[in-house]
Amino acid sequence: MQLNSMRTANNLTISVIIPTYNRSSWLIDCIESVVQQTSLADEIILIDDGSTDNTAEIVKKYPSVYYHFQKNKGPSAARNAGAKIAKGEWLAFLDSDDKWTPQKLQWQRAFLMEYPLCNAVYTNEIWIRNGLRVNQKKKHQKYGGQIYKRCLPLCIISPSSILIKKNLFFKLGGFDEEFPACEDYDLWLRLALHEDVGYIDEPLIVKSGGHSDQLSRQWGLDIYRLKALTKMIDSGELSNAYTILTLKEIINRCKILIIGYRNRGKSAEADFFKQEMQKWEYQLCRALESK
Repeated sequence: MQLNSMRTANNLTISVIIPTYNRSSWLIDCIESVVQQTSLADEIILIDDGSTDNTAEIVKKYPSVYYHFQKNKGPSAARNAGAKIAKGEWLAFLDSDDKWTPQKLQWQRAFLMEYPLCNAVYTNEIWIRNGLRVNQKKKHQKYGGQIYKRCLPLCIISPSSILIKKNLFFKLGGFDEEFPACEDYDLWLRLALHEDVGYIDEPLIVKSGGHSDQLSRQWGLDIYRLKALTKMIDSGELSNAYTILTLKEIINRCKILIIGYRNRGKSAEADFFKQEMQKWEYQLCRALESK
């Protein structure tokens, strides 16, 4: 990518969007991590997705935070609502149970000044599970550039780490509000298909896990990953090489669901996904013949 002297730190206007639902116990650390950045955001938007706890009272302590309450619609709708309100050219998302290290935005601003053709950049992360730091496995390694095939096996981009140009976010269609989970996996597939994605190999966010309200703890989320993958096939935008890789991942997800349902004594569901897998195996054979 070529350097562009017209891009400076001062004209990178950033809107931070924090979606939250009944997570008041996490919220102070989350907001503090934004207001204490060494390179401040231009605005902070908190979307309260129908909380019944004392979230609103906590936010009142931060006059710089714009507070918007809506009926509970899920994380996709909350993030999309924040994006529609945002005035900045760039969007940074931060889940309310996560937090940033102090130089997160400073690093990303510097990266975008160096690589002006980049429209999205994410970072490495620190994982905390039940209060203890845990190491990421080799399969969680992150990459920059053309990363579509890297995004197929698992979601390597955390929503709390991404900084994305607002017009690109809307061009991609934002988060799919029909997804109650894996909505980030779905969006990053679309992003990685169309864009080279910047990556900063520094742990600039702290992701907290292990608490009971995390959807990622539930079994069966491969149903939504499968839905995201089939959306990519149905889009008609994949090259034959990417079609083959995507079909192979679809078949793998079907296998996982078949085994999972059988282990739970749900033979009808297992049979359904076996039939689906056979359909996708046929499509894969056709794609391989066209190679």
